[in-house]
Amino acid sequence: MIRVVLVDDQPLLRSGFRALLDLEDDIEVVGEAADGQSGLTLVRTELPDVALIDIQMPVMDGIATTRRIAADPALAGVHVVMLTNYGMDEYVFDALRAGAAGFLVKDIVPEDFLHAVRVAARGDALLAPSITRKLIDRYVTQPPPTRTGGGLEELTSREREAVALAAQGLSNDEIAGRMVISPSTAKTHINRAMAKLSVRDRAQLVVRAYESGLVTPRTF
Repeated sequence: MIRVVLVDDQPLLRSGFRALLDLEDDIEVVGEAADGQSGLTLVRTELPDVALIDIQMPVMDGIATTRRIAADPALAGVHVVMLTNYGMDEYVFDALRAGAAGFLVKDIVPEDFLHAVRVAARGDALLAPSITRKLIDRYVTQPPPTRTGGGLEELTSREREAVALAAQGLSNDEIAGRMVISPSTAKTHINRAMAKLSVRDRAQLVVRAYESGLVTPRTF
């Protein structure tokens, strides 16, 4: 059973998401909150698999809430999915850097919403390649300050290659094709890189690749 927490200051939106989730046999909504501080308390109490958190909320915004969740070792199993009104609002990159597994626009169709919750719950990449490419197009031209090394020196050459390709928005199948390996081996490279870099998920891996300077706009 996938346990979900909803954190959004709009009651109607929470009700709509809950109605969708409650229809699914494998998903259970274990709590709702209307602001970030209450949401953080709820997450710490319920330890959900997925926390759907709005970016802009009173008391404490979604980015600050996500940052606190990501920093708490006791909440390592909680996958945060940010909710936004726009597919590319100005806070998305900050949300990913804070520790979010990905983000969803609030007008997403029900089938995609349910699929995203299941994807996030199993710890897989929530950001589709097309979304990753949008992030690259919008934010890489003004990247955050580069951290020399960034821990990537711990990676093997093949793991670094796989990370670089993932940061360009390629899926595991596409990475496998580029590297002439099987998709399972590509996934292994990505998973090992995430473990070595102590990042929560693929979204964080992409952020680390840019922060470290492994990938720049000139790379592709």
